[in-house]
Amino acid sequence: MNDDDVFEVQRLYPQIYIACHTDHVRAVSTKFRISSQDASILVHLDRDSGLSPRALAHHLGVAPSTLSAAIARLADLGYLTNEPNGTDRRKRELRLTARGAEAIASTSVLNAERVRAMLKKLKPAERKAALNGLSLLARAARRLNDKEDQ
Repeated sequence: MNDDDVFEVQRLYPQIYIACHTDHVRAVSTKFRISSQDASILVHLDRDSGLSPRALAHHLGVAPSTLSAAIARLADLGYLTNEPNGTDRRKRELRLTARGAEAIASTSVLNAERVRAMLKKLKPAERKAALNGLSLLARAARRLNDKEDQ
């Protein structure tokens, strides 16, 4: 990797953000009533693979005890599940629910119609490659704090 790679991310990401950005939606103005903190929790979860509350707290830079009330509230609202790990029942796993995914989509800072229009400009193989690239960058971003701690 070199400085040109860093520059390309710095140059390209804002182009996508500016093209698809929408005004921030206040929690009280949507049927989902989630705060930006709630949204930041939900966007780190996946529907298929679980994430431990401790790992999420570490990634977000907060104490697990700070996060527990938000997790309980979001679970009560049906936006995430908080269930025992399949192999170690003492550990918990958080997963995004379909309702949680709907909440993210409706409160995103990216306008869904603009994102859809942008993606339609790509051929199917290009779209798949672009989404894969974003997925890889997001995975690296989630792991960034772990790498800095070592």
